[in-house]
Amino acid sequence: MAVAFTREEDYEAQAADLPDRPISAHPNLVTASGLAAIEAELAAARAAYSQAQAEGGVAADRTAMARATRDLRYWSARRASAQLTEPELEADTVQFGRTVEIERDDGRRQTFRIVGEDEADPAQGRISYVAPLARALLGKGVGDAVALGEAEVEVMAVR
Repeated sequence: MAVAFTREEDYEAQAADLPDRPISAHPNLVTASGLAAIEAELAAARAAYSQAQAEGGVAADRTAMARATRDLRYWSARRASAQLTEPELEADTVQFGRTVEIERDDGRRQTFRIVGEDEADPAQGRISYVAPLARALLGKGVGDAVALGEAEVEVMAVR
């Protein structure tokens, strides 16, 4: 029985030894909604940490405590480094925080908002400012064509 108990402890120790979430080397630019989302994640991480402590801390569930601690470190660092960035009033060029509509070579039109890394979600129409498409589009205006590999996209609208 001692061997089984030791193995169980080993698995729990491995699960509790979670690596930190990677933090990007890029500046942490955020929109107002992105900053609010980071603050909500930070509040949730604090709540999870408090709950893990209240339920017995390390002795009861090392994995829950490790996960809560890791998330608290990540969201605290992201909040500390967040740089609220609003687009300039000039709306005719693609900028951080703006929405851009593009047309691809095959005629498909897509609309994306260029946002910070933590708020990016391409399925929801939000791409990170460090994504290749966003980097290629930044500073361009309506009618400008941008090469993306072998393909080309045209800026149709900026909002």
